[in-house]
Amino acid sequence: MPPYYNSIIRGVSTVMVSYSSWNGVKMHANHFLVTDFLKNKLKFRGFVISDWEGIDRITTPPHANYSYSIEAGVGAGIDMIMVPFRYTEFIDDLTTQVQNKVIPMSRIDDAVYRILRVKFTMGLFENPYPDSSLAGELGKQEHRELAREAVRKSLVLLKNGKSSYAPLLPLPKKAGKILVAGSHANDLGNQCGGWTITWQGSSGNTTAGTTILSGIEATVDPSTQVVYSESPDSGVLADKYDYAIVVVGEPPYAETFGDNLNLTIPAPGPSVIQSVCGAAKCVVVLISGRPLVVEPYLGDMDALVAAWLPGSEGQGVADVLFGDYGFTGKLPRTWFKSVDQLPMNVGDAHYDPLFPFGFGLTTKGTK
Repeated sequence: MPPYYNSIIRGVSTVMVSYSSWNGVKMHANHFLVTDFLKNKLKFRGFVISDWEGIDRITTPPHANYSYSIEAGVGAGIDMIMVPFRYTEFIDDLTTQVQNKVIPMSRIDDAVYRILRVKFTMGLFENPYPDSSLAGELGKQEHRELAREAVRKSLVLLKNGKSSYAPLLPLPKKAGKILVAGSHANDLGNQCGGWTITWQGSSGNTTAGTTILSGIEATVDPSTQVVYSESPDSGVLADKYDYAIVVVGEPPYAETFGDNLNLTIPAPGPSVIQSVCGAAKCVVVLISGRPLVVEPYLGDMDALVAAWLPGSEGQGVADVLFGDYGFTGKLPRTWFKSVDQLPMNVGDAHYDPLFPFGFGLTTKGTK
């Protein structure tokens, strides 16, 4: 809880409740966590908002007992309810429950007080519209430089060389010919993931930024020939390369659309890894929002980098691959060998991960 507590101390104004459950209790109905802990113990003074149709999902199936869901959600301490469709039903039912004293007026007063306090603090009654001049601040170079720095610091080096005595990284900028391959090497949408432009995001160069391929091309020596093939065939692989960079991973997704019981690298990622790494020394850069099954291919790779979702500034990946900056990132969670091990946490009796929590190899940078 320390990061959450620190944000509350610094004055965060809103907290959204998740769809998840804790010890079998839906978070949207969890009075202990929302009111007793967040509001009373942590002294949160802002307002709590539901997720999209969050109170509907208190029951299974959703909306099966809406009156109960309204009572449970508002009673748990949710101050603002996100009701995208059945808002008249919500208003009528809530009004009836307050009139019948099922939901006390004091709970409504508390919610209104919290919401108005945030709005007054933000000056929304004096200036209800955003400052249109701030639109020009979006995507400024200084912001992109900060995003690029975040990429550099978040990369986690999981393998570097088939032996500790022969590291592959950092890669030399000056080489005869190098190969860049994989579905995520030249795709901003894949780098950014879900909630980018649209809810689920999408593959393709849907926004402004730098792909990892572009970052590589801008970093290597002008004399280095960069060959790019998303899925190289035997003809491409027949050439001689000083090394190869394979960038593969998950497609964009958000929320339940990302549910996956297998957590495997989507095709053709595995075959690209095996074919390219069988033809040249290779580093695999994995783009994903979570650990994926990589053990079957780990022996084929010379190096492996978890890049997570680097966003629009793919140049940050190249900054570290080629040694301008060193690898410093550490795993924020345990990396499993197979999904059969899940759930797996530090301290488990049979804790046998592929890479433990906090793992991350380091290299030195030149800058």
